[in-house]
Amino acid sequence: MLGLGRLKRVLKEVSSDVASARERDPAARGIGTLEILTGWAGVQALLALRVAHALWEAEVPMAPRLIAYTTRSVTGVEIHPAARIGSDFFIDHGSGVVIGETAEIGDRVTLYQGVTLGGTGFARGKRHPTLDDDVTVGSGAKLLGPVTVGRNAKVGANTVVIEDVPPETTVVGNPGHPVRVEGRPVEGPDTDWIHLPDPIADAMKELSDRLATVETRLAKLTGEGESAGEVTELRPKKGPSSAGG
Repeated sequence: MLGLGRLKRVLKEVSSDVASARERDPAARGIGTLEILTGWAGVQALLALRVAHALWEAEVPMAPRLIAYTTRSVTGVEIHPAARIGSDFFIDHGSGVVIGETAEIGDRVTLYQGVTLGGTGFARGKRHPTLDDDVTVGSGAKLLGPVTVGRNAKVGANTVVIEDVPPETTVVGNPGHPVRVEGRPVEGPDTDWIHLPDPIADAMKELSDRLATVETRLAKLTGEGESAGEVTELRPKKGPSSAGG
């Protein structure tokens, strides 16, 4: 049943969730606890999840799913009451986040809006992702299946992860592949997730440049004019990020 121990744990978890929102969201700094609880959808979803999960563990019928359903309607965040979530968890903005039944999330994890921790197919058992401590997942990322994202790993915006991500690694793209910024792993939850470098795009640009050079040399050797075809240069996007924050 739902005893005093579980109640104390829920209160402690809610307190740490509010503190995480104040620490990681610039808009929440200097804001009172009551205002965060009433105005931050991600925090509200977590508050409901903590209660629903405690009821789920106590095997209370219907109530956990009813809380989860109501929370999804109000906040736009869908978290299965059976999902295991550690302390100091933060969902920025919250809208569109989906966390499946067998998902496991460590401590100090940050998710931005539109993230899915989903399953694939109709398999039973462990079918949702596991996120170790200090993981950050950018806006719109999709992590599918029983993959494991290692400690302090980063997942870029709109990345699709279908394989395990090693610790201290940043992945981007579809499917996700490792990248580094300036020769070292990206650090901190405030990284510009939308403008991370993409080695595949860089390789395509290099091939495009080499092709243009070969065509120029061939035109000189044959005495013919250069091809009228245009080569589109691939370059990283610049400008303000659409990632959370």
